[in-house]
Amino acid sequence: MATLRARWLLSSLLLNLGHCFAEAVFFSSGPPGPPSNLDCFIPCDETTCQVDIWCTWDPRLDPENPTNYSLHWETTNTKEAHVISGYKSSGSIHREHFSSHGELHVWVEARNQHGSSKSQKIIFNTADIIKPPPPNITLSHQDQLEIDWTSICDQLQLSLGLCDVRNRTEADQVWQLESGFHGRYTLDKPHPRIVLELQVRCACNIGKTSDWSEILRISCDGIAPVGKLDIWRDCGISPTGFDCILTWKKLPVSQACGIILGYEVGLSFINGTEILVNLSTAGPSSQLVCDGMQCYLNSSLKDVLSFSVSAYNAHGATNPSYLSISEPGKEKNEHLIDFKMNTENLTVSWNLPSQISENLSEIVLQYKKAGALPGQEFYWIKLNKKQTTGFFKGQFNKFTPFNISLFTILHSGEVKHLSSVIGYSLEGTPAKVPSFKVSSIAATQVTLFWGSIPLLKQNGIIRCYQIGVDKHNVHNVTASPQRVNNTFELKSLSPGQQYEVWIRAVTAAGPGENATTTFKTKQSENHVILLVVVCPVLLLTIICCIIGICSGCCGEKKACRLMSLSFYDKVPDPRNSHIFEQMKNQINDPATWLCIPINEPHPNICILEIVEMDNGAFRSSKKSYSLDGLPRSVGEDGCLEMDCQDDQKEDAVTEECDVHTSERDEYRKMVDSDEEKDRDDCWNSSEEDHFTSGYEKHFMPTAVEILG
Repeated sequence: MATLRARWLLSSLLLNLGHCFAEAVFFSSGPPGPPSNLDCFIPCDETTCQVDIWCTWDPRLDPENPTNYSLHWETTNTKEAHVISGYKSSGSIHREHFSSHGELHVWVEARNQHGSSKSQKIIFNTADIIKPPPPNITLSHQDQLEIDWTSICDQLQLSLGLCDVRNRTEADQVWQLESGFHGRYTLDKPHPRIVLELQVRCACNIGKTSDWSEILRISCDGIAPVGKLDIWRDCGISPTGFDCILTWKKLPVSQACGIILGYEVGLSFINGTEILVNLSTAGPSSQLVCDGMQCYLNSSLKDVLSFSVSAYNAHGATNPSYLSISEPGKEKNEHLIDFKMNTENLTVSWNLPSQISENLSEIVLQYKKAGALPGQEFYWIKLNKKQTTGFFKGQFNKFTPFNISLFTILHSGEVKHLSSVIGYSLEGTPAKVPSFKVSSIAATQVTLFWGSIPLLKQNGIIRCYQIGVDKHNVHNVTASPQRVNNTFELKSLSPGQQYEVWIRAVTAAGPGENATTTFKTKQSENHVILLVVVCPVLLLTIICCIIGICSGCCGEKKACRLMSLSFYDKVPDPRNSHIFEQMKNQINDPATWLCIPINEPHPNICILEIVEMDNGAFRSSKKSYSLDGLPRSVGEDGCLEMDCQDDQKEDAVTEECDVHTSERDEYRKMVDSDEEKDRDDCWNSSEEDHFTSGYEKHFMPTAVEILG
């Protein structure tokens, strides 16, 4: 049994060794792995910089197959070149092979007897790879540790960038990194019983970061924390607002000298009230919130005039850090900031007016991500008043607005806001314009209204708004960040016409989505006035023309007579008169011809004179007719010889007057249609119509009518 077990173990061991040997043979016989972590720079020392470019990489060492490495490069205008480095993990590109401020493509190739492989290609500008030397840490005084270094940035006409400081205790070998220091890092009264290790690295505002400095060992224990807290306020996206929160950076381990047990916050209000708040770090708190290297007071600073904060441990507290808030109405926003921003870096430059630097103590540069919660996505650095540039490293998301602000702190501790600007690492097209509508409409122009796009949906700086009418006549309207609501007057429109108008916002990435609305312009007031004035005049003119035409044709046309009758009051028909009825009876009676004529000085109806006219000439012959239509002779006294029926006619007129007074309806009786038709036929057939007026036709019967 034991023999079988031994044989089984031996066979398994031989099988595993065979697999391992096969894998080793396969690995040793393959091409080398590609080099990694390729980095190129121009090294500098305390006095000057070299002229050649140095490149380093991590090799893939294989003892069984020696590997040779070669450094390759090319520019946009030259062919590929290379230099053999042998077995080394670094190489150089001499000055004659590249141009200053030119673009360079670099990669490394590894080759052995089984093949070759290449590293990832890196692309850079030769002016952006200057690498300063590590800072020299020195202890200036016995009771104070001051870290400073010699920088060559000024010699290269560059500004000093940020420095990183990392520290750890001798017992705990985990480094704690702190960033954002400028030229100095101070630790007061180090204690010899706890050993701290510190390193520093720095960079110019353009170029590479230096290597870490040599480790400096110090100790502090059993004493109160040293230095002061770096305190500031987070006002969100509005740096001049007054609804802010108080925030500060934690003390580094080297200054905390132990565990920080809490913070004391003093608040002074505008009404003179002062309160002191003790915030403990022992457990969860609704007022104190700490995240990473920052803490903040979860309470509004509204109506707060000034505040102070100090940190304490088991042995004491730091000196309070003090700030005073400017009074409302004194904040200004001058254009003093220029910046360059990508997804990883933010470089800000400014130029302060000369009158500001008189009482200036420090300069504060901050950025805040729009829409972030209080105390989050927020960072600031305090700079020397002589500095004109600041540098941040972080994650600056695409299409996301960041508010960049510049402040000054006076010797009295008062904070003054100088300038703010919205920045993007990369811009995109904006969202649709909200609330686009027509606010007022006239005949030839309208007023358009639209709201501003929310900041988080702008995706970039809005340069202008484009407004178009029916895909034509596009107007560019300059965007104003100070205005919430925007208006524009669209002119030169046609009255009473339907229009469709659109609007879109434009950023550096291009125009956004269109927002449209429709409207119809009003009718012109001049047209209404013209209709009111011209129509009555035109109607009156037409009526006058009709009357004139009818007046001219009334002697010839029956229709004109009928039309003329409609424009006058109804006139009684003389044939209905009792006078003429009696006259007709008298004429038919032969006895009436025996009457002796009576001469009247002014007879009512004494002579009916008919003037006959031939075509083309006026030939008249006077014929006197009596009322019966028969000719009569004129007497010696000049009067017509008439019958005695005149006396009877006079009596009939008297009787008719009585009837007219008492019975108007009988006298006003009008003829019926048949009688009117007969009379019209008589008018048309008579030659006397051409010389008889309308009045005579109504009130004087013809001889034929009387005889009939």
